[in-house]
Amino acid sequence: MPLRLVFAGSPDAAVPSLRALAASVHDVVTVITREDSPQGRRAVLTPTPVAVEADRLGLPVTRANLLAGEATETVQALAPDLGVIVAYGGLVREPLLSTPRLGWINLHFSLLPRWRGAAPVQRAIMAGDDITGASVFQLVPELDAGDVFGRVTEPIGRHQTAGNLLDSLAESGAHLLVRVVDALAEGTARSEAQVGDVTLAPKLALADGEVDWSLPAVAVSAQIRGVTPEPGAYTTTDDARLKILDATIARDVPRMPAGEFALVGRRVVVGTATEPIELVTVHPAGRKAMDAASWWRGRPSA
Repeated sequence: MPLRLVFAGSPDAAVPSLRALAASVHDVVTVITREDSPQGRRAVLTPTPVAVEADRLGLPVTRANLLAGEATETVQALAPDLGVIVAYGGLVREPLLSTPRLGWINLHFSLLPRWRGAAPVQRAIMAGDDITGASVFQLVPELDAGDVFGRVTEPIGRHQTAGNLLDSLAESGAHLLVRVVDALAEGTARSEAQVGDVTLAPKLALADGEVDWSLPAVAVSAQIRGVTPEPGAYTTTDDARLKILDATIARDVPRMPAGEFALVGRRVVVGTATEPIELVTVHPAGRKAMDAASWWRGRPSA
C-alpha cells in the first residue's frame, strides 16, 4: 500500500532522494526545505536545490528554516504516514517527530555509528577512512542514534574529494531509501541497533580548510580532499591567501621542508613531513582559478 510521505531536504545531495521518491508508488504530499537565501556577490535570493526540483516535479513546497511552528502545523494537517529527511539542515523535534504514523527516517551519508553529525563525508575523508557509505535509520531525539534499516557501502578513492564522493553516495543512498520506504509500506522492514564506536562529524568551519603542511603528505592530501569544495582548502603565501582546488602527492619529488614552495620542472610543489604535495589547480585572491604553474609565474615575488 503506497505511503503518504513528507520529505524534508535542502542541498543538492538531497535531490536524488526526492526524485526517486517522487518516481515511486508513494505520494509525496509536501516538500519542506529551507527558505530562499542570498547567494553570490550580488546576494540574489535563491531557492534551495530541493525547492527547484520540487517545483519541477510539481510538488507542493513548504519553506521553513526550522521544523517547528507553521511547518509542524502543515505536516499535522496532511496526516502523513512517514516523514523522510535528507540533509535538511535542522533537527526534527516533538511534536513533529511523532506526527507521521511511522515516524521519520533519515538518510545519512556514513556507516553509523561512525560519523554522526553534519559533515560525515568530509570527516571520513579527512580521517583517512578506506570505506564509507550511507545509512537509513529511524529518527530519534538523540543525534543520528536510531536503529538502522539498511546500509550501502562505498570505498573511498585516493583522489576522491568530499564533493564527488557525496554525489556518488547521494545516488546510491536514494535507491536504498526507496527500498526502505517500500519495506515499511509492506510491513517487512527490519531495523537493527547501531553497534560500534561512536565518532562525531561536526560541521566544518573555514579554519578547517587551512592546510597543515607539518603533517605527512597522506594526511595533507586527505585534508585538502575532505574540505573540497566546501569550505575549501587554502594556505598563505606571499602574504596572500591561496585557495587550493586540486592537489596530489608528488611521490617522485625529494623531500623538502614543510610549508616550503618550489618549482620542480613545471610543477609547483610544497613540502610536508614526508613527500611534497603538488599543487595542480589554485585560486589566488582577486583572480580566477588557474593551473598552479601559471600562478607561480605570475606571483609578485616571481
